[in-house]
Amino acid sequence: MAGMGAPQTDGLCLKYPSDLGLHPSVNLEMALTMLNRALQLSNTTPFHWGYIDKPKADGQVYLIFLPSQTPFPNDGIRYLEAETKFAMPAPSGREIEVHESKHGFIPNSGDPNAWRLRRRFRILKNGNSSLVLVHYTRGPSTPVMPSLMNQPIRTYPLRPVSEAAVFVNGEKVGVKVPPAGGGPGPGPMGMNNMAMGMNIHQQQALLAAQNNKMEMLDRSRAMGGVRPSFPPHHEEIAEIDDGEIYTTRSLAMARYRRNHDFMNDIFRHAAYRGKYTPDPPVPYSIFDKNELEEKAQKLEKELEALKVKSAQRREAKTSNADVSMEAPLMLYNYSLTFVL
Repeated sequence: MAGMGAPQTDGLCLKYPSDLGLHPSVNLEMALTMLNRALQLSNTTPFHWGYIDKPKADGQVYLIFLPSQTPFPNDGIRYLEAETKFAMPAPSGREIEVHESKHGFIPNSGDPNAWRLRRRFRILKNGNSSLVLVHYTRGPSTPVMPSLMNQPIRTYPLRPVSEAAVFVNGEKVGVKVPPAGGGPGPGPMGMNNMAMGMNIHQQQALLAAQNNKMEMLDRSRAMGGVRPSFPPHHEEIAEIDDGEIYTTRSLAMARYRRNHDFMNDIFRHAAYRGKYTPDPPVPYSIFDKNELEEKAQKLEKELEALKVKSAQRREAKTSNADVSMEAPLMLYNYSLTFVL
């Protein structure tokens, strides 16, 4: 670990090789999540020497390796106030240390106000305190003294970087990885660029392992309808699995097979037009014909019984009406006999 903090004169520092994107705000919970993920990534990804120079103030984030007693490297920004430090408790008995620098400005930029804010987070307990998450954003503004506006903070041009990358955590801590061709490509924090800095044999072994895993996912998809999931964005860094590493070739094959399935369904329907498609079931096939006939016969018997009862009621009403008409007639005949 002795050589991991050496180049500091020009502001060189060990940085995570991929771009972590822009985050307008980073609270303690987000910082803890990203530092936990960084602890896992640092086991397999070497950090590269590089500069932090005039970073974007709209949410630029860096992950660097900075031992606790090492001063923060020059980032091309002059701050009018001294850096403040405080600690905050975190879950699982952890503690996060926060360093805050306010009222920063870039010399010779023409901006008369100092409004840049830098915060850096590190885990003090139950973590690697040398992994530091740095976040640049906008803060309170204050005017810059004219005597400081054009006073440079670092010397340009910055010298080219030729130092080898270094593993900063895990079993390979301190192991240097010589540069392999071009520099590291941009990518979200969740995408573990393990092939950077490896020799050709290591890259071939990694590619073979990734292809085997992709073939296993394809077989499971064919058996159970499971489709391979693609690497998530940096917002999902807390949910990324270390094993979810896909090559461009594997992703292209997965997309090709998916599109081939879609086109196969379309052309199969166009070619056969349902020739081998079974006829749809009859709508009333879910009912039992014998059961329906028994219920119909039972209903018919009940209906006949109701008709008989209705006819009997009518006859009873008719007979009652005839008796009531005969009674006054007999009384009238009796009265005539009495008068005579």
